[in-house]
Amino acid sequence: MSENTRRKTHTELECVQVGYANGVAPNFPLTDEQKWDMVDKAEAAYGQFLDALGCDWRNDPNSSETPRRVAKAYVFDLWEGRYTAMSDITSFPSDGYDGIVIERNIPITSMCSHHHQTIGGVVHIGYVVGEGGRVIGLSKLNRIAELFARRGAIQEQLTSAIHNAVNKVCEKNRGIIVTVVATHNCVSCRGIKHQGASMVTTKASGVFMENDNQARKEFFDSIKINNGGHQI
Repeated sequence: MSENTRRKTHTELECVQVGYANGVAPNFPLTDEQKWDMVDKAEAAYGQFLDALGCDWRNDPNSSETPRRVAKAYVFDLWEGRYTAMSDITSFPSDGYDGIVIERNIPITSMCSHHHQTIGGVVHIGYVVGEGGRVIGLSKLNRIAELFARRGAIQEQLTSAIHNAVNKVCEKNRGIIVTVVATHNCVSCRGIKHQGASMVTTKASGVFMENDNQARKEFFDSIKINNGGHQI
């Protein structure tokens, strides 16, 4: 690997204990055979779960395939980040650029690890390149967000995980900031049952911790979070 291009593997970016809902599964990454074996076991277990709830799913034409549908959704969609490896994350020399880099409105779908209800929203990421520092390919910021979102999660830890990963990849940076704006179905469909409430979390380091720093102002001016939710 040349000095101009450096790669970080997903395992280098992890910060949560293996096996936790917001961490990778044991034996990560799973082979296709292991994934389908997991689907089979989860299908059987979810059928028992529906039995316990008094649901005659076997004879219900709308629910007869539900246990397998749910199992496949977890393994290949909702919790994909626990089982499937992404491509390595590459970084490059900044070639003298020492300003701020911002990517806004990265869409995420995640799942509350408390009630297994979906979380939907956007991630905004910013970093300031340091002298002799490195920059990350733009789409790789999306991949990092996707890797950690597609798991069981709490939004606070998800925000920190994305921040920590970007910090590791963008070597010699002067600061990282990540803001997540999301709505939680566990709020809208259970408990208080309030529709439209959104949660905003921010993890910052370096120059972004200075309230009067121009980079912090530029980041928040750029994303312009308002009371309506996700819009810039």
